[in-house]
Amino acid sequence: MIRQTQVSQAPNGVCFASVGQISLSPSDLERTVAAVPGAIAAALERKAYYFVPLTVSQGDETLIADRYDVALSDQAVCHRNFGVGDSQCVFISTRLTEDKFSVAFEFYINVGHAFVERAGVAHSFADLVWRQVQEKARGETSFDAYELRKLSTGNGPDAEKARNDYFSATFADAIAVYLLTLSLDVDYFELREREYPLLAPAALAERLRAVAELFPPNAGFEFAIYYRRRP
Repeated sequence: MIRQTQVSQAPNGVCFASVGQISLSPSDLERTVAAVPGAIAAALERKAYYFVPLTVSQGDETLIADRYDVALSDQAVCHRNFGVGDSQCVFISTRLTEDKFSVAFEFYINVGHAFVERAGVAHSFADLVWRQVQEKARGETSFDAYELRKLSTGNGPDAEKARNDYFSATFADAIAVYLLTLSLDVDYFELREREYPLLAPAALAERLRAVAELFPPNAGFEFAIYYRRRP
């Protein structure tokens, strides 16, 4: 499939392709990819993102369904990374959920982690996040960040490592949410999860502004935070 599929390159340099009957229209897919700022896209060298109906993981084997199948959906995963030489192909399932929000967020989460793995964490962001921890800001941006925060503030022997891992997790999370806000109108409550309390609105906004300063939006995209009055 990799050999047979033509890969496109967005203006920001991100390589991507669509295969089969995916849930996004071509224009929505192009906008989702184009929202990644150039400075982040530059760290995704030798990566290609394939948006497919379903990615099925069977042990060491990765299977791609070219259309939605109820039986296969039970075995499908949100994404799967597949190495080809010194390059990496990332297959993202678009038909596990039908909405643009979920597909875009899955893509941006992968982008965020890939960027942090390559470029590391900005010191200014780490300082901000740790200050929020010391001020006891409520909640976190992912389950991993929530658990790592508890470990990093404890007295255990792995506290220092947990702190560094916590910074990486929160930076990747913040990048993902920031990218999501560039391509879609995001309501704070859409980010909520059951497994952990979401980071308080003011603290989340502070992190997103910090990421926006590091990676300004591409032309044609806008970042803004709006607060809604309670009735």
